Amino acid sequence: MAPPNQLGKRVKLTQVRRPFIIGSTAVPFSDANPKPPGVAENHTHSWQVFVKGVEDTDITYWLRRVQFKLHESVPNHVRMVDGEPGKPFLVTDTGWGEFDVNVKLYYVNESGEKPQTTYHYLRLHPYGRTEEEKQAMITEHGEVRSWAYEEQLFNEPFDAFYRILTAGAVPKGWKPAGGKGKGKGRAAAQPPPLPDPESGEVWDRTAMIPASNRPGQPFSRETEAAEVKKLKEAQAVAEEWTQKTLAELKAKEEELARLKSENGSAATATGKAAS
Repeated sequence: MAPPNQLGKRVKLTQVRRPFIIGSTAVPFSDANPKPPGVAENHTHSWQVFVKGVEDTDITYWLRRVQFKLHESVPNHVRMVDGEPGKPFLVTDTGWGEFDVNVKLYYVNESGEKPQTTYHYLRLHPYGRTEEEKQAMITEHGEVRSWAYEEQLFNEPFDAFYRILTAGAVPKGWKPAGGKGKGKGRAAAQPPPLPDPESGEVWDRTAMIPASNRPGQPFSRETEAAEVKKLKEAQAVAEEWTQKTLAELKAKEEELARLKSENGSAATATGKAAS
């Protein structure tokens, strides 16, 4: 982490978000995925756990290192992975059991931010409330995918880091064409214009997500719209049940008031008769 006096002031009332994915992929050993020599007899799967950009965009301009803390039974169970531009932060191994992975994110020095910890559950077998949900986790190649969409929020970032985050969007893997030579005669290469928002194209150094799903990319504006629809439907059901419960409660309160009134009247009549 850079000294605070080198980071500048914080950019007030500003929040920058960057989407990314934490996930794991597991494949059972088979003829198509043979067990490598030297792997323990009781190991049943090969697996990967990773942190990467949505649509495999580069995230190393804000994330420099990831620590994966695996189950203590795994040899070398604390793995530190340094970022390489354009590549995911990735750990590969084999095993037979599922467990929580402690994932610690280390931000670039210019951020001035302390590391943050999150968790991911390594899945070797499909899970879900229904068979349909379980099957949705399995790809056509037999991989069991457990991926989670996340957003990193930087609240009031330091000025130096803010400039890095907002340095300008570029196409994935873009590098300036030419660029040889020095001096005033050398023209600065500029990235092409931003794509149409409806194109669904995703560029590096942005918060863009794809417009629609495709194989290997389950997170998109289409997914977001489907989740919003589910939430609205659930909200409508909850509101319907709330109104139904309130109506039943009101009816019971009215019935209780009527019974109390009748009992009071009966008690008064009994008292008059006795006197």
